[in-house]
Amino acid sequence: MKRLMNWAIVPAALALLAITAPIAASNPVQTPLRSPVTVQGTSGGSQPNNSCRGFMFSGTPSQVVRVTESIASLRFRVEGQGQMALLITGPGNPICIPASGNAIDVPGVWQQGSYSVFVGDRPNASSSFTLSITQEN
Repeated sequence: MKRLMNWAIVPAALALLAITAPIAASNPVQTPLRSPVTVQGTSGGSQPNNSCRGFMFSGTPSQVVRVTESIASLRFRVEGQGQMALLITGPGNPICIPASGNAIDVPGVWQQGSYSVFVGDRPNASSSFTLSITQEN
């Protein structure tokens, strides 16, 4: 009987891992940032986003940022080739900024909450990118 109970735990643990894997894969950081955060990846994906017409995104964010103060001044910068877009979702409306040249720069004051950052691209396109997030004073 005890051996049967142990085997019942394995499927439950696997299901929990499958649910939390996308969250863990994004490697969340929280403010205040002690140093700039840098992430390298590939833009694009298979999922369109209504607030970012024409751009495709991965289902997993490139980075998750948790703003723990009432507000924080952060700068999101993406550099790469291709026709990228930066999508930031969190409290309030999603923000989508298409690239102008080889970079996207989004400075701003961000409310407390959790933000998911995605780097998209045009359909059937992808390119390498570097995302940097810095906290400004």
